[in-house]
Amino acid sequence: MIGSEHGLLTGVIPAVETSIPRMTEEEFVAWCDEDTRAEFVDGEVIVFSPSSTEHVLLCNFLGTLLRVYVDAHQLGVVGGPEWQVRLRPGLRRVPDVLFVSRERLSIIRDTHIEGAPDLVIEVVSPDSEERDWRDKYWDYEQAGVREYWVIEPYTKVVALYRLDEEGKYRRVEPEGGFFVSEAVPGFKLKPDWLWQEPLPSVVEALRESGLVLRRGG
Repeated sequence: MIGSEHGLLTGVIPAVETSIPRMTEEEFVAWCDEDTRAEFVDGEVIVFSPSSTEHVLLCNFLGTLLRVYVDAHQLGVVGGPEWQVRLRPGLRRVPDVLFVSRERLSIIRDTHIEGAPDLVIEVVSPDSEERDWRDKYWDYEQAGVREYWVIEPYTKVVALYRLDEEGKYRRVEPEGGFFVSEAVPGFKLKPDWLWQEPLPSVVEALRESGLVLRRGG
């Protein structure tokens, strides 16, 4: 199912999307309210179907885990699908989880993020395989997102891609059972946490990884 070099999807399931007439980016901004989760790709509007319970719980766990760590160490801001990310004119994506470092908080605007976050996490659903493994991979790489994490729960796959010196994604392997971030210094994720039922508590996960919660730690 997954390609060899970059982990790109080859035999994909077509994404199920709501049909919306093409429009300009200005029209999209005026049309898309806070209750609508949609992306804009060069005139095409992609409206997402309601997420499954598994998807919501996993995104909440990942977002909370990252947010608690980032807040404790005052590293920046963590957000989720409440934010659109304008990667370039004509391209607006809605990541499941994102991180913007403290030094780059100026890219956060009133209603969106202007430019590439430092880190993006996408949790793959059966109807988002092509988008997450292929389309967003290229979009995030070209926009300069330092790290792109792809998590596919039904195949228990976690892929971490990091920009190299040439601005291309290279897949990063886990270290000692943990994926280790450079975009969020010191943050670690153990894939086994993601497949537990129920998911572990955030405090338990942080303690197991040896991450320090107190500021200045």
